[in-house]
Amino acid sequence: MPDQIDQPVVAVDSTIRHETDDNVTSASPDVARTDPAVSASVNPANAPERDAQALYPVAAVRDPWEAYNRKIHAFNRGADRVVFRPLAVAYDKVTPRPVKTGVRNLFSNFGQPGTAVSQLLQGHPGKAGQSLGRFLVNSTIGVAGLFDPATRFGMPRYSEDVGQAFAAWGWDNSRYFVMPILGPGTVRDTFGRVADQQLTPINYMNNARVANSLIGLQLTDGRARMLPMDTIRRDAADDYTFVRDAWAQRRQKQIADD
Repeated sequence: MPDQIDQPVVAVDSTIRHETDDNVTSASPDVARTDPAVSASVNPANAPERDAQALYPVAAVRDPWEAYNRKIHAFNRGADRVVFRPLAVAYDKVTPRPVKTGVRNLFSNFGQPGTAVSQLLQGHPGKAGQSLGRFLVNSTIGVAGLFDPATRFGMPRYSEDVGQAFAAWGWDNSRYFVMPILGPGTVRDTFGRVADQQLTPINYMNNARVANSLIGLQLTDGRARMLPMDTIRRDAADDYTFVRDAWAQRRQKQIADD
């Protein structure tokens, strides 16, 4: 799908249901009347959370490991509060906009080989060729991807991953699984991330210090881009549920747009 990193999530049908033997949450009207977290969100005093749900409507989530996931979510919040958010705030304040653009171009370019593989696995060789072409152009003329001449040349930009290919093969409605530091995902996407890691140029750098620095920069830049969501998260009745459902909604949209 065309890269939509900076675009707001578009709502999909909020009455999607999946019948399984495991715990499933849904935004259907029947559940909304009985789920305490959802009931709290419709209280007039919780207008900020209603705004959040308007941007990220609740999607059906298969979450049988909720007790474990909540513990990891709490750990991640603590790490974010002590380490990642302060770094992101400092980075956002001191880094000039052109530099941020270059950093984001760089990591977007690093993701193109993985995007091409995902597209091939989904049976889209034409798109895979476009992604590889973009990678070659930006890696050379664009100085490793800091600049984006491919867009000026009219080459489309896609952003996909191996987890999306697994979904296209039929591995849908995978169990929700929160990973330490990395955050929300599913069992399917955890395996996908392992494959994605093997496809990024960072993985093949000989200088471990440079590679680790780039990974740290990528995490910091990604967290900085999420800073506008912090106010909405603070107003959410349940941060775990909000993050889970927002992530699931965005992921559903990514997969549907393949």
